Amino acid sequence: MRETDLAAPVVAFLEGQGYAVKSEVGACDLVAVRGGEPPVVVELKRRFSFDLLLQGVDRLAVADTVYLAFPAETAGDAWKRRRKSVLKTCRRLGLGILVLRARPEGGYAVLPELDPGPYRPRPDTRRRGRLLKEFATRVGDPNTAGSTGVKIVTAYRQDALRIAAALAGDAVLPVADLRPLARSVPAARLLQQNVYGWFERERRGHYRLSPAGAAALETWGQAIRDLAAEAQCAGM
Repeated sequence: MRETDLAAPVVAFLEGQGYAVKSEVGACDLVAVRGGEPPVVVELKRRFSFDLLLQGVDRLAVADTVYLAFPAETAGDAWKRRRKSVLKTCRRLGLGILVLRARPEGGYAVLPELDPGPYRPRPDTRRRGRLLKEFATRVGDPNTAGSTGVKIVTAYRQDALRIAAALAGDAVLPVADLRPLARSVPAARLLQQNVYGWFERERRGHYRLSPAGAAALETWGQAIRDLAAEAQCAGM
């Protein structure tokens, strides 16, 4: 299917809603007008792409209602694999989406997947709270942005490293002594969860380092030294 073949079903769809439609007006593929209403612009492509998204954003300069139209059969990986993310992005940008689906008897049905309009996202206060807590409780800036294939040093991991360092050797300590070392979650919860397998319960309320924890002291030695230096600078 050529891009020119996409026009006819979309024109018929718009005309069925009372719009007068013209092609290639200015830089726009289709422009539709109904009475004294503001214009509707439709950009046609054989697949959804970043270029189509940029075209749609550009058309918002001349029309508040802009649709991106493409056939489902050749929509491309971005649409097929990340449809939810594409819809979310277009919603934030104020763009609509029309998807053309082949009919068994021939021709195409035009299905509105998303109507354009101003998007007012509701802030996720819980996610924002977690973000700010992680920022506040993480010591220093131990990670490199854009890193792949490496373990991220989170505030939770820093808590576990502090506790592991306190339990170095054959130390067995009560939770009460370890409590000041945890910032992101209570020390008791961290020890019970034992996400990294670094701790072993010696007896009720008392913990020691596991063999995996002893190995972690070597693996994360630099991170532990950095935490100690930060604590010293902060007067902890």
